[in-house]
Amino acid sequence: MSPRQIDPKLSENLIEAAAKLLAEEGPQALSTRRLAAAVGTSTMAVYTRFGGKEDLVRAMVREGFRLLDQEMSAVVETDDPVTDVVALGWAYRRNALEHHNLYGVMFGGPGLGGFALTDEDRQHGRYTLTSVVRAVERCMEAKRFHSGDAQLVAHQLWIALHGLVTLELGGYLIPPYDADTCFDSQVCALLIAAGEDPGEAVMVMKRARERRD
Repeated sequence: MSPRQIDPKLSENLIEAAAKLLAEEGPQALSTRRLAAAVGTSTMAVYTRFGGKEDLVRAMVREGFRLLDQEMSAVVETDDPVTDVVALGWAYRRNALEHHNLYGVMFGGPGLGGFALTDEDRQHGRYTLTSVVRAVERCMEAKRFHSGDAQLVAHQLWIALHGLVTLELGGYLIPPYDADTCFDSQVCALLIAAGEDPGEAVMVMKRARERRD
């Protein structure tokens, strides 16, 4: 492919193809040849963009969190901060389902074939929590949540949603305990624990579903 014909989305396509190979066949499938063939380019194009497997995995991690941040940043801030918190939860879950292969790479683990994430890599994940922290702070300012550590509350929400999404992607949540049912129950309980009135928390979940739809 000549320089004039280079696909501007080639790096993005290579990252998506790499995540798919990793998810479906494991780290042994993540070869330059397989990756080039998957997107119809040359091995040289792969080497040009990613010097080695570690650079490629790091690019997958950062792209995954970039997409997550993009999804969560698109959630509009309203005068109902508690509903905003739930909307951010929906955005987190929606992104994981849409980019499930990348989601499996973002948090490391044995599937990466021994590649270890650095703290710099993890920092790309931590900054995506900023919008949740801000929403929780607004809930506290509005006296809807107990005063306290907004960062801790945001982390509790993150931990709960990460667990739910992981089980959903693994196919473990089925009726009557499907992902939607568990999401509503889990998030509603977290809102109440954070200080929201129980009756209002139920209405928040209803408003959040209408807003999502």
